[in-house]
Amino acid sequence: MIVPRFADTNILLYAISSAPDESEKAKIAAALLKAPDLALSVQVFQEFYVQATRPSARDPLAPEEALNFLATLRRFPVLDLSLELFVAAAATSRRWRISYWDAAVVEAARVLGCPEVLSEDLQDGMDFGGVKVTNPFRRPEQVL
Repeated sequence: MIVPRFADTNILLYAISSAPDESEKAKIAAALLKAPDLALSVQVFQEFYVQATRPSARDPLAPEEALNFLATLRRFPVLDLSLELFVAAAATSRRWRISYWDAAVVEAARVLGCPEVLSEDLQDGMDFGGVKVTNPFRRPEQVL
């Protein structure tokens, strides 16, 4: 049985980036999205869609392009939003003093049975009561 790793929104955003200064991160993100052991949440899909299609993005995607990209990721487990997730994330936000949105990522990972969150946004190495954060761009050899 494969134990999934939870991918935060920044992994998806780097995977579509064509910015020269993000080329190394884009390669790492693309490799991660080819792995068989990822999990995501509807929140991550929402955040990606909003950021990837916003007019002020470097190279904004058309809404249909963003939706097509997300459709390719539905091969992974994707956690729906729920009242239980909201309550757990609110508690985690207060306990660890992190944003609600980051806490929702941590709690989605927990619900999906992911012991690891791949994220550039949370503190690398931080353990949120059994869900550990790994910045894949800091130590790519450990995650690829």
